[in-house]
Amino acid sequence: MKALIHNFTSNPKNDILSGLTVALALVPEAVAFSFVAGVDPLVGLYGAFMMGLVTAIFGGRPGMISGATGAMAVVMVHMIQKGNEVGLSLATPVDNLGLQWLFITLLFVGTIQIIAGIFKLGKFVRLIPHPVMMGFVNGLAIVIFLSQLEMFKVGPKGAKVWLEGTELIIMLAFVALTMAIMYFLPKVTKKLPAALTAIIVVACITIFGGLDEVSTVGSFIREGGGKGLQGTLPSFQSQIFTLIYTLENNWGLIISTAFLLAAVGLIESLMTLNLVDDITETRGSGNRECIAQGGANILNGLFGGMGGCAMIGQSIINVNSGGRGRLSGTVAAVALLCFILFGAPLIEQMPIAALVGVMFMVVIGTFAWSSFRIINKIPVADAIVLIAVSAITVWKDLAVAVIAGVIISALVFAWQNATKIRARKSLKEDGTKVYEIWGPLFFGSTQSFLQKFDVKTDPENVQIDFIESRVSDHSGVEAIRNLSNKYLDLGKTLKLTHLSPECKDLLLRADLKFEEIIETAVDDPRYHVVTNLLDEEI
Repeated sequence: MKALIHNFTSNPKNDILSGLTVALALVPEAVAFSFVAGVDPLVGLYGAFMMGLVTAIFGGRPGMISGATGAMAVVMVHMIQKGNEVGLSLATPVDNLGLQWLFITLLFVGTIQIIAGIFKLGKFVRLIPHPVMMGFVNGLAIVIFLSQLEMFKVGPKGAKVWLEGTELIIMLAFVALTMAIMYFLPKVTKKLPAALTAIIVVACITIFGGLDEVSTVGSFIREGGGKGLQGTLPSFQSQIFTLIYTLENNWGLIISTAFLLAAVGLIESLMTLNLVDDITETRGSGNRECIAQGGANILNGLFGGMGGCAMIGQSIINVNSGGRGRLSGTVAAVALLCFILFGAPLIEQMPIAALVGVMFMVVIGTFAWSSFRIINKIPVADAIVLIAVSAITVWKDLAVAVIAGVIISALVFAWQNATKIRARKSLKEDGTKVYEIWGPLFFGSTQSFLQKFDVKTDPENVQIDFIESRVSDHSGVEAIRNLSNKYLDLGKTLKLTHLSPECKDLLLRADLKFEEIIETAVDDPRYHVVTNLLDEEI
């Protein structure tokens, strides 16, 4: 029992206090992303609760926070809008049909993510290069910063204007006060959680100081078109037959959106897991996190939540506030539910400025400031990847940025290695010409490899030695086969030495005559060729 409790939390006080801080920060974020997706704030809030609770208890990374996120909201909005249009075009119009489509989609999203976890696809996050990681955190810090600027606007949805005059000065003053408390309090004492203390101090000043003009969580929700933190959740079960009818010609949109949401959710969650691993110097389980994310999204689909994934901002708030156990995420989720059910009037009085100040400190802590120092010291290709990923994260979204960064890095790696293959040439006493191959032989280097040989003018006896070369894929094997056939077609004697067993096997499958030209030595390499025929090591 003691071991079980220790796995759940090693520091109950820190986990509880940091969980409460995160719960307060989750409210405006969930509301804001609900408006981005075009759904009621309650859908986002309950979605954040379900995502947070399931992943906190069953996820692969203690201390990581999940909830409704902007990355998934921008993917959802198109499908929701399309569903609403279809609903209004029916003989008997249906309100919020797009939201019901979302619930069905989340069932597919969760299933896809669980399958990814079962097949251990979470490990592929390790293939993400460091420049991509730095670009990811820089871009995400900028996105978080820009999203907070929306809090400096007032007015109804679609007609918001920037704060001016006294309102702007008060907003900036409270943001600065929040940031100052979070910066200086840890220097005085670490017994009090800085973020939670700052929120409480600023809230007390605004509530008891009679500052009615200060923007609050409640005013933010009402200006965005919501009715507050009270109400009931919609679900798809009540109009299931109408829903099935409308989906008949729209399954393509549902399935494609599900795959995109699943990919975005997993990429953001696994990247956040990797970042929290670095901060805490521990290691989480990506595959377990995939399954937990999938289960949480299925639960959202069944019970009317918005769905979501891991949240880097809230995760950093949590770990920096001392929340390292599963208890912190559980407390954050349960506290969020309590805010909605019992503390809505009080939470609605919470000043937006305090929460903005907390998020600004998250931005400062998230941004990899060291990238400015090293940008002129790292390879140009890595610098380009870092900047590109940052820009694409801001311009498009996280998933597109990470995929683009990995592709660019892979192409650069392939190009650099394609130029490294060499062939040392020498003649034996008996007149045999020897090619000693050095460097990797793979799809990117096969053309350079073939250009090293002069088949027509070479002597009658030729030996190709692969002792210092690695045949990395099936393209390399094919290049060897084609080159060998050119020598054999001219009636020349060819010997291939120091090939791996897999490479030999593939050559023999292509043509048994290669048995005569392949020489076996005791020091033959033992690496494996990456090929669709031999996937045991993949």
